[in-house]
Amino acid sequence: MHVGPSLLIASPRMKDPFFERTVVLVWHHDEDGAIGVVVNRGLSPMVHDLLDLDEGLEPYDEARVGWGGPVEPTSGTVLTRGTVHEDEGWALPTGIGVTRSQDALVRLLREHAELVLCLGYAGWGPGQLDKEIADGSWIFTECDADIVFDRDVELRYTRALASLGLDENTVWMPPIEE
Repeated sequence: MHVGPSLLIASPRMKDPFFERTVVLVWHHDEDGAIGVVVNRGLSPMVHDLLDLDEGLEPYDEARVGWGGPVEPTSGTVLTRGTVHEDEGWALPTGIGVTRSQDALVRLLREHAELVLCLGYAGWGPGQLDKEIADGSWIFTECDADIVFDRDVELRYTRALASLGLDENTVWMPPIEE
């Protein structure tokens, strides 16, 4: 079992429509399960479309909202290089903060912090993610903030594989039975 923040990279053979070609930042993984957020699927709304703020969003004019996963798809998960306080979420040792607090989001926006806003998240029950990794559904690697915050969402999958010296054609995983 892998504990601590990591990036899960979907095996090129994975055909699950939710997770095919995804990169998931997992910030919690233990015997009770795992939680993370998909970082490489953009949605059409822009950050400013979802928020009712009068000012201060100019740095986010081009920021798209991401699809974070199938769990609670109308709630937000924020990944940031800004400060997340202990009562707001998780400050990961990789320099990434994670929060699901709307107050924290507003504060981070007003501070012009680098952030990614995703709707929904991914969750696994006890032992589920460990089994999926053992079955070859996922490759995991250390969390790399540069991949998470890369402005080109569409390149995050190939960048994550490349961080391991791989590309889609060089990864061999056993077939996944779905």
